[in-house]
This record gives sequence, structure tokens and C-alpha cells, in this order.
Amino acid sequence: MDAKELLRRYIEQRRELGESELVLDSLNVEDVLRVIGAAGASRPSRAARAAQAASPTVREFDPADTRDWRTSLRDAGVNVDTPITAATPPVDVSPKPEPPAITTTDDMAFKKGIVVASDEADLIPDTILKLRSLDEIAEKVKKCRRCPLYETATNAVPGEGDPHAELVCVGEAPGAKEDETGRPFVGQAGQLLTKILAAIDMTREQVFICNVLKHRPPGNRNPQPEEVEACSPYLIRQLELIKPKVIVAFGTFAAQTLLQTKTPLGQLRGLVHRYHGIPLIVTYHPAALLRNPAWKRPTWEDVKLARRILDSAPRS
Repeated sequence: MDAKELLRRYIEQRRELGESELVLDSLNVEDVLRVIGAAGASRPSRAARAAQAASPTVREFDPADTRDWRTSLRDAGVNVDTPITAATPPVDVSPKPEPPAITTTDDMAFKKGIVVASDEADLIPDTILKLRSLDEIAEKVKKCRRCPLYETATNAVPGEGDPHAELVCVGEAPGAKEDETGRPFVGQAGQLLTKILAAIDMTREQVFICNVLKHRPPGNRNPQPEEVEACSPYLIRQLELIKPKVIVAFGTFAAQTLLQTKTPLGQLRGLVHRYHGIPLIVTYHPAALLRNPAWKRPTWEDVKLARRILDSAPRS
């Protein structure tokens, strides 16, 4: 098969794939087909292609053949030394206005999600807004009577970790072990959380761990709206004082509460949401991973995303 036929087949293949441009100096696909006399030519039938494939004249691809494409076209009788200009539009040399400057940020490469940003004065009572440290918040939580949960709880669980943490882990509510010890994520789910953090080269001591609710709901039942409303100001104030670079919401309840949405967890994953200006990543709760190990892989992808955001954030 001669070079002309090989070129025609190649160009028709590119056209069937939807391509309209071919880098041959100033020639596009239609120009090249026109100069080799193949414009509008139909593709050979399957039988014809089979016959051609069986022909002893078919030239196999030779990696050692380094001839320039122009040589192949010249061998086929095509004049490639005189460029075709009829189909080439005139070059506009008139001055163009300068495009407006675009301000970029490091997290613009990530897929955007929900943005939550409300006036803090409307969300945090003055008594909580005036708390100046995480220790003050912890003492206030231990004496909190803003909802009835304190009546059935053994201990308040305000949270623990680095007061200057770059990453904050937020769960739903304390469980039995947490209620017993007054510490967050210390049961089996807590041990798994420690391993999750280790997978992205972080320790519990480097992050801050807390829950939306600061007291355990009886029997680990789902939190009630009024309980969330009562406890949320503590969490908002904690985040304001810590100023983390990333929040990871573990589980449906934490994610939907922080993002003020009913969107299923599966649709919230993989996006970078914003909670009062802080990037927020959603993933499965460690307790759910104990029940369904198949979710460990997507959780790993989520925490890697959180790690990438941390690594791309400006150093303070």
C-alpha cells in the first residue's frame, strides 16, 4: 500500500473520531483530503479492508522508519512545499483589549460544593461569643443546660486536641464510651479514626476532634433539631477560635448539620464545601466503616482530598 493510501486511511480515521484539526503546518483535515483527492471519499467496506489486509503489498509499521511526513507526501506526488492558503483565514493583527485580571486561589482546582456563611451574631449567644479559649468553652459545656441532654448524660464531651490545629474532625454525638470518659472518639470508631489520621501522616494530638452535640443522646438515638440548635453555637465558637484550614465532617448527620442541607452523604462527598469560609470535606463516619469495610476506600480518597487542601493552603 502506497503512502497516499496510508495517509488517506489515517486522516479518515481521525475524521470519524470527530477531529477536525490535523497538525500538518497550515493544513486541516479537509485540506489534506482535498489535495490527495480523497475529500468526500467513502470508507472502504469491511470486505475490502479484509482483502487489503491480506494483500502482500501491505506495508507494516516500521519503528525504524524516521522519515519526515513531508517525504511520504512527496513520494505520493503531493506538493507540500507550496502551502494552501485558500482555506486559511486572514490573520487579525488589530490590537486586542487587555483581558480583565483574574484572581486565583489555591483551592480553585477543587470541585466546589455548598457554602455556609451566616452572621455569627445571629447564631451565637453573647455568653458563648464572649468565651475566649477552648478551655473556657469546655468549662461552659460541662455546665450547659441549654437542652435536656445533660440530664441523662454522665459527662459532657466538649472535644480535645491542638487549639491551633489545621484540621478539625467533627462527628455526630458522643457514644457510650465517650460519655463514660468525657473524651471524643475513644471507642472502636475512635481507634479507626486514629488510623485514618495516621494514613495522611497526622496524629490525634495534631488535630482537634469534637462532635456537633456535646452530650450523648439517650440510647445513641438521632439528635433532635432543638438539641442541634442548642449545641451548634459551641461548635461555631470552637471553629472560630481554632481557625482550621480544613474541616472533615464524619457521617451524614455531621455533614448535613454543618452544611444545613438534606442532601445524601454520597452526593456531598468529593466536593470542597465552605463552612464560614473554611473548606469542608464530607466522608463516612468511622463507626459506619466498622459495619461496612467497603467504605474504607472512598473514605481514604476523602481524607486524601483533605490532605491535599492542607498542603496547598498558604503557610501561616
